[in-house]
Amino acid sequence: MFSIIIPTWNNLDLLRLCVRSIRENSAYPHQIIIHVNDGSDGSLAWVREQGITHSASPENIGICLAVNESAMHATQDYILYLNDDMYCCPGWDTALVDKLRGLDTDLFMLSGTMIEPRDTGNPCVIVRNYGTDAEHFDEQKLLAELPQHRKADWDGATWPPTLVSRRWWHKVGGYSSEFSPGMSSDNDFSMKLWQAGCRVFLGVGDSLVYHFQCKSTGKVKKNDGGKMFLHKWGLRQSVFDRYYLRRGRVATGVTLDEPEDTRALRWQKFRSELKRRFS
Repeated sequence: MFSIIIPTWNNLDLLRLCVRSIRENSAYPHQIIIHVNDGSDGSLAWVREQGITHSASPENIGICLAVNESAMHATQDYILYLNDDMYCCPGWDTALVDKLRGLDTDLFMLSGTMIEPRDTGNPCVIVRNYGTDAEHFDEQKLLAELPQHRKADWDGATWPPTLVSRRWWHKVGGYSSEFSPGMSSDNDFSMKLWQAGCRVFLGVGDSLVYHFQCKSTGKVKKNDGGKMFLHKWGLRQSVFDRYYLRRGRVATGVTLDEPEDTRALRWQKFRSELKRRFS
């Protein structure tokens, strides 16, 4: 049903766990595609042993180039981008498929809902600590408590796991390489879909993945994604999230309305323009 693309950078223990969770907890036989950055921890050899479709680079080329390379190998109609530090819970894919079947368009972005060990103030996640690495992951407790975790569908899908049609992934050009190694590249991809006419940015509350949080981004020298987003689109990222995607709001439907031309939004656009000119 999905071509699942997973960029990885020397996170072999988490990658093994991620792939096992897909294989054991999925209702459908998805295609798995991995891009191995560096692979000096043995991850490239392991991927080859597993017979998984993959690409590789001798050094870390960042998220943008890695996911675009993986997407070239996708054979299914839908591409799902998953991070290597995510564990897919039982029912994760059936919830996405059920939502997918209710859509009348292939121009959409659906996201799963993350369970995370630390509270960062993100309204789109469920906070519950089942471990911060593969060694200390309490899988049995997570699975036992899974029925307790309930979250309504939410607006503003952007972060992995994200599901889009393969056709539209390639039509908008995938992830923009200028955002390499990847800060704000998710937001930029959402904006490209918005500009193409997409108005379905839906987080699916019943599609749950456990996220160990920032096991790769914490190792990389970050680009100034917020500044790049502002100069590319003429709008601050936070304004796009709040007024266009309405991120974190409980979804009242599937399709987002156009942003209302309020005094507050006009003021935020003006502030964005001033910041763009003087930054």
